[in-house]
Amino acid sequence: MDAMPVAATQASWLTTVRKKKDLQTAAIAPYRSTASHGSIEHITDTDDIPKLAALISDGQLKAYDVALAYIQSAISAQDKTNCLTEILFDDALKRATQLDEIFASTGKTVGPLHGVPMTVKDQFNIKGNDSTLGYVGRSFEPASEDADIVKILKDAGVVFIAKTNLPQSIMWCETENFIFGRTDHPLDSAFTPGGSTGGESALLALRGSMCGFGTDLGGSVRITSHMTGVYGFKPSSERLPYEGTPVSTEGQEHVPSSVGPLARSLASIHLVTKVIIQAEPWRNDPRVQRLPWSEDAYQSIQSTPLTIGLLIDDGVVKVHPSVERVVLDVAAKLESAGHTIVPWTADGHAECIEVMDKYFTADGGEDLRRDIAKSGEPLLPRVQGLVSTQAISVYEYWGLHRRKRAAQRAYLKKWQTIRNPTTGDEVDIILSPVMSHPAVKHRNCEWVGYTKVWNLLDYTALVLPGGRVDAAIDPPASDPTVASYVPRNDLDKRNWSLYDPESSHHMPIGIQLIGRRLEEEKVLGAAKVIESVLGR
Repeated sequence: MDAMPVAATQASWLTTVRKKKDLQTAAIAPYRSTASHGSIEHITDTDDIPKLAALISDGQLKAYDVALAYIQSAISAQDKTNCLTEILFDDALKRATQLDEIFASTGKTVGPLHGVPMTVKDQFNIKGNDSTLGYVGRSFEPASEDADIVKILKDAGVVFIAKTNLPQSIMWCETENFIFGRTDHPLDSAFTPGGSTGGESALLALRGSMCGFGTDLGGSVRITSHMTGVYGFKPSSERLPYEGTPVSTEGQEHVPSSVGPLARSLASIHLVTKVIIQAEPWRNDPRVQRLPWSEDAYQSIQSTPLTIGLLIDDGVVKVHPSVERVVLDVAAKLESAGHTIVPWTADGHAECIEVMDKYFTADGGEDLRRDIAKSGEPLLPRVQGLVSTQAISVYEYWGLHRRKRAAQRAYLKKWQTIRNPTTGDEVDIILSPVMSHPAVKHRNCEWVGYTKVWNLLDYTALVLPGGRVDAAIDPPASDPTVASYVPRNDLDKRNWSLYDPESSHHMPIGIQLIGRRLEEEKVLGAAKVIESVLGR
């Protein structure tokens, strides 16, 4: 085994942090006093990428003005939530200027996303910039080339304006590290936007980007979308490209990690996913399935009533009353619209979660320790738990693989068994909570079992805004129906203690739609049906 890197002194890692923050501040400073060409509110008030792209392709907006407006909005979001890492404003305006020149000379756009401002989690390579993963030791190691997904999006006309914050190690559901600090919730700085894609969700909620890309190993895209009220999509791991992205090895190869978009509308999620798949990413990334976009699968699911499995309780941690209310309200509206709701059990979930947790600590935290040792930075409390375990043997590791395959096979059988009682049809999608709680105060993010089970199964999952905490109708913590609840275990007890509709009033609550592996078009099509029922 290679020797562990020699840890730097504490003074050294603090110096690195100061340099990174000083560079970030200097990169933002020139744009604080830059006047936008037109109204920022006018340019950034469109939630749909298709609508914004049409305004640019029709000549009503210039890519430069759009980029500048979003840069200024991103700065405002940064001031409020501390959501940015690498600042790409100079390059963004150069790129936007080039796009405008091409359009002026040819009358054509370079692609379907011409001039659309986007961001990526600080895990994706953008040439010439760091990809830290929240580790001080990965500072000042600029990428030599773009990640595959960045290349595809640039070819489609995207303008990247910044990279966004994530937690040290990317392995927990909040957003905090020693380089860039902590990201706060857009609605209340005392609350977390979730993680590990929290910088993206906070930025999007404050209209600082049109679309952001994150990674989802246990719910990182979906949790943050749920907590901030945006849309988040976790495709199956082999549908969108991953190569060219520096990732921690922790959990990556044995638990499928997915790349997915976050945005403020379903139309935006649909378009960017379709554009990437139509770029045939399997030509460069050997992990990606050679599976072209199926317009038939997307359209056909919209033509008949849906059979929807309803999972409201995973049997381990009970959801807060506000979360249960939102999910059940959506289910009731779908049933009233003619769709069939059938109960979905949590059978198999405990096994999936146990296997997944063992995978995460299979190396005893060596991967994390190596990155920490490069700088000598301390471990954040939640990360500490990942390195205080013993590595398992290769034989035990093979045993986990066998258990994973058995769990995946059993769940497929389960899906074939639960059927529409009237027609006998299989369930089209599952409707479930995203988390057991809405956004909570910092360092209180708890149970992620409602998301990570779908990672082990490698199923498609999409989060839509479902509703909000409402102190006027959700029972207070003192209500007998709440106070009398007897928790099932310590996790359930901890989660229940966080329930406080007064302090979390108006916090977003998402709903999660789940399809089987590689059913991206089907889930997106079903989501469109559900959006229609919800009046969007």
